[in-house]
Amino acid sequence: MNGRIPTHNPLPKMTSEIASTQDEAQIRAVIEARASAIRNKDVQGVLSGFSDDAVGYFLDTPLEQSPLEQDLAGWFASWIGPVGYETRDLNIESGGDVAYCHALSRMTGPRTDGEETDLWFRETLCLRRTEGRWFITHIHESVPLYMDGIVRAAFDLTPMDRNR
Repeated sequence: MNGRIPTHNPLPKMTSEIASTQDEAQIRAVIEARASAIRNKDVQGVLSGFSDDAVGYFLDTPLEQSPLEQDLAGWFASWIGPVGYETRDLNIESGGDVAYCHALSRMTGPRTDGEETDLWFRETLCLRRTEGRWFITHIHESVPLYMDGIVRAAFDLTPMDRNR
């Protein structure tokens, strides 16, 4: 050491990194609990991760749901067996009591109408920490559109392999 007194204290950054790591772990747990509840068709399990004032922009109608009024029980009943649901490339950013994340998600499985679902879509979540617990306050699901003059949803896309 050169005998100088450091001009900054590295401890706050370290504390911030620890908090950020803890926040990320807690947020991942909220997202995984929701995914598990979707797979198991657990309406209350899905809803328990959302704040009371949450807003949703889902693949299904209506255009906006606030508060969440989605008929999850009816939607779950349209699946035969568990819902295949996975998340890929989850990216989480947090600071203070707010966070956002985005990922590619996939739903798969047979439906009661005879269709076989295999759909990749984009998902963005915003979260807020309330009384020490993270809750989803906003969710946005979407699929890209083919902008080829017909303008139709691109339900047939799959993620690129990032390991290439």
